[in-house]
Amino acid sequence: MKEIYEAQFVENLFDKMSSSYSKMNCITSFGFSERWRRQCVNEINIEKGKTVVDLMTGMGECWKPILKYSDTKSKLIGLDFSSEMIHHAEKRKEKFKNSSISILKENVFNNSIKSETADYVISGFGLKTFNDKQLKDLAIEINRILKPDGQFSLIDVSVPKNKLLKFFFMFYLKRVIPLIGKLFLGNPETYKMLGIYTQKYKNSKNLYHIFKEANFKIEYIEYFFGCATGIKGIKRH
Repeated sequence: MKEIYEAQFVENLFDKMSSSYSKMNCITSFGFSERWRRQCVNEINIEKGKTVVDLMTGMGECWKPILKYSDTKSKLIGLDFSSEMIHHAEKRKEKFKNSSISILKENVFNNSIKSETADYVISGFGLKTFNDKQLKDLAIEINRILKPDGQFSLIDVSVPKNKLLKFFFMFYLKRVIPLIGKLFLGNPETYKMLGIYTQKYKNSKNLYHIFKEANFKIEYIEYFFGCATGIKGIKRH
């Protein structure tokens, strides 16, 4: 299933899901998605007057906790390649009129962000759509755009280690979510992909090892018994 990691496939998938993605994301995470995003942002110490890059920004769901630490000199750059997600992000931007927000419709691996201009990089729930090679490229890209001593925090839904919890979680993702997707979109196959991506991703341990090989000081993090996992780190000099 190599094609599920191709940019065009992923872009089309999120374009289709965009109208109901916010609700579905909440449902697929048992209502924890907003809390996990907030925790992901709070893993790093965002200072005022700095530049934050939100990769795979989606609809800008991470913006509220990010902008909590902003002032008139702060900058937020949201990047995503899904036209429909960007459309919703543009609408969300209107809620933060006093903040400096730039939205880029670009692929994370081919973007216009200048090297060593970001103080912080955030990404919430976009990792599972990458294969190992793409995760390695992501590490290279985050290293490129971060300033020395810049910090990052990344998170995604994961398969918990507890066998009982794992059974119910995967049943929920693979069976229940497609049914809910059918109610929202009339198409269970679209949301079925979330379960497929999550099962293949497993957790962020592979991500941890990939980033450990790069120029970062990093830490592995589990949320709610491993139902979400992530890494945070600092770019070394």
